[in-house]
Amino acid sequence: MSTQPRIALIGECMIELQHRADGSLHQSFGGDTLNTAVYLRRELGDTGSVDYVTALGDDSFSDAMCRQWTEEGLGLGRVQRLAGRLPGLYCIQTDANGERKFLYWRNEAAVRDCFTTPAAEPILAALPDYDVVYFSGITLAVLGEVGRERLLQTLIETRRRAGKVVFDNNYRPRLWASVEAARAAYGRVLAEVDIALLTEDDERALFGYADSEQVFAAYPEIEEVVLKRGADACLIRCNGERFCVPAIKVEKVVDTTAAGDSFSAAYLAGRLKGSSPKQAALAGHRLASRVIQVPGALIPRG
Repeated sequence: MSTQPRIALIGECMIELQHRADGSLHQSFGGDTLNTAVYLRRELGDTGSVDYVTALGDDSFSDAMCRQWTEEGLGLGRVQRLAGRLPGLYCIQTDANGERKFLYWRNEAAVRDCFTTPAAEPILAALPDYDVVYFSGITLAVLGEVGRERLLQTLIETRRRAGKVVFDNNYRPRLWASVEAARAAYGRVLAEVDIALLTEDDERALFGYADSEQVFAAYPEIEEVVLKRGADACLIRCNGERFCVPAIKVEKVVDTTAAGDSFSAAYLAGRLKGSSPKQAALAGHRLASRVIQVPGALIPRG
């Protein structure tokens, strides 16, 4: 792996509305892979480059997203702007314990055509030359059947050229026509993954695995599997070794949005900079513990 790795993250960023206790709404932006991209860029510091791959509209919200991403140091060369289209929108509602409920408006989001436009051809051709290609289960859902097939071929070619494929399972049932359709899509891409960042609850919901041992047993060919378990210790299997890394307890959980995304970012940054799996997981827990004490997906820099 290069000492200045080139990383591409594929997915969707939406307009985020935070529903506050007084009934007001605070507007920002967020999305699982975008959250990871921002935190990864911050964690890497001066190391490497981080490009975001998506499709937006030609509206003022899309303009604002691009300005924010530029300020965060993300590369926008793989962002398509589709005339007459809009980004998706979601609202976060949190209960007294900081647990989230999401309301979505995303059926017409521009990202659904991310890999089907003529402008997508040079992007798809360029992705296999990255050192790392990162995507999630939400990426799979929003791309649709044609986009998923094109993504799969890109992953195969990335690995053929010695790039690493990283996948965060992020399963959202409402985005899929059926659990069977989701299982089929996940099954195809998991065969082309080098690092799997899996949330245990999502594995249980999607595949029915009863415990962590069943999850690990399901992926014997993936060289590095990280099992995220919320406030419990994460479990890692890497090159035949196993690790258990306790989470960091916090006094007050404000909002768990992006807890898993930020963990994934810090874990991947650590591994790219040469940290051991255990050291990388500790970094992931540290960042996630900070994120869950602040409202919204992206906490202020610094």
